[in-house]
Amino acid sequence: MNETDNFDDIIKALQEKYAKIDQNTDDHLHGLLYSKPITYWDYIQTDALLNLQIQRTTLPDEMVFIAYHQINELIFKMILWEIQQVAEKEDLSVEYFEGKIMRISRYFDMLTTSFNIMREGMEIEQYMKFRYTLTPASGFQSAQYRMIEFASTELINLIDYRFRKTIDRNTPFEHAFEHLYWQAAGKDYKTGKKSTLLVNFEKRYKDDFIRFMQTYNTKNLWSRFKELPKKDQEDKDLVKAMRHFDHTVNITWVMAHYNAARHYIESGTEDGEATGGSDWKKYMHPKYQKRIFFPELWSEQELENWGENI
Repeated sequence: MNETDNFDDIIKALQEKYAKIDQNTDDHLHGLLYSKPITYWDYIQTDALLNLQIQRTTLPDEMVFIAYHQINELIFKMILWEIQQVAEKEDLSVEYFEGKIMRISRYFDMLTTSFNIMREGMEIEQYMKFRYTLTPASGFQSAQYRMIEFASTELINLIDYRFRKTIDRNTPFEHAFEHLYWQAAGKDYKTGKKSTLLVNFEKRYKDDFIRFMQTYNTKNLWSRFKELPKKDQEDKDLVKAMRHFDHTVNITWVMAHYNAARHYIESGTEDGEATGGSDWKKYMHPKYQKRIFFPELWSEQELENWGENI
């Protein structure tokens, strides 16, 4: 230690920090004497992370499939982290809002381009074998992705377009949940029977979803945008960022996912059905459900042609 070093200011700052939470500074300083120095692998929990890829088969490319989806879930977590900050920000400014939206968009831009890993990174023959061990599981069951949707827009924009006229803000969340657009991928609307895919998903997450829907009912990204002063809502850079986010999530990323799925499912080697048994084309393709987070930021023509010609 340099003899000229003076830690008085640091000690004073530490005393102020711990006084605010009724802690004894001396205890914490003594704790530093016995604590171990941090390492990269301890901080990142590398060993734990690298032991989460558990294959169900002996096919090598299954490892690609597992690791890729786990990476997606980590990115989804980062996206939800950014959305939460916007949702809870008290003095929400245009600059702050735009910055967070662009962060989220960059995550989705990365997810979009990463689908080349899925499309070109596995042998079709291997995938069409190990996929049987995944039945009835499906990427449909990503709870974090559903939460991103709930946190991005008002619930009405996620309702199956066939039922939107019958649902409003006074509709119980339980009822609205049963008419979300993605229910169509797991429910036979002629019989009302739900697929195992959907039954398992709801058994695990429905209560969490209902609570999350209630939490973000008035503080989702679209609601927070509409709270801004009229002048701020017309800010060109913010509007551009919002439109980019909407298009990236609901068209670009979805179509990248769709094309990757089609590459394997329609390879001609098997039955052409998704592992969860869903009508994956009508569920995934944006032109059918027209999932749009911020509809008022698009022209009538853009809304009408949503997901077409791609």
